[in-house]
Amino acid sequence: MSEGGEGQPRADARPGSGEEYNPGPATRPRQAATVIVLRGGDQALEVLLVRRTPKARFMGGVWVFPGGAVDDSDIAGGTQSQALRTAAARELREEAAITLTDTAGLVEFSRWITPAQVRTRFDTHFFLVEMPDGQQPRVDGEECVDLGWFTPRAALDAHAAEDIVLVFPTIKHLEQLDGFASAEALLTHARGRRVQPVEPRVVLEGGVASVLLPGDPGY
Repeated sequence: MSEGGEGQPRADARPGSGEEYNPGPATRPRQAATVIVLRGGDQALEVLLVRRTPKARFMGGVWVFPGGAVDDSDIAGGTQSQALRTAAARELREEAAITLTDTAGLVEFSRWITPAQVRTRFDTHFFLVEMPDGQQPRVDGEECVDLGWFTPRAALDAHAAEDIVLVFPTIKHLEQLDGFASAEALLTHARGRRVQPVEPRVVLEGGVASVLLPGDPGY
């Protein structure tokens, strides 16, 4: 299931990422922000992934882009856009020790809404940003326990080889990023592009759950 979880788990099983199937009324999704940190300039494209502690109930042990839910301190009377950018910068600082001096440098890339059939839901805005000069990412050892720079293809291959664990939205974003030759090319593409929300759907067939995207047969 997703946002978090993939493959075809039984409908009555608890997904390993900490998500649960919700047969009742849809939970209202929380606003959230995620940051895809880039490096490579006009020569290459690598992205930063952090590994959540295996002790976490939600997505424990999973490799993700830094991010999290918007909290009250992020809102502080500003607009929703400002709150999302503030949350993105805060989560990046907390999870990867990367400080952004200006959230205007965050480039909107995508927006994913957890399927209505999943109990824990987020309305997540994904931002791109270049790795700031003179900084080195590091994890706190508590919420996040490891990190790594990957080309999109290398991260997907590592997941396929079961060297790392990725969840559905991360996989789909990496597949999109794999089409770009450099960080600069990706940022040029993303700037000025109108972001449309994507809401996957969980479909049950014979007690098995599968995830569909808009445009897939049966969505």
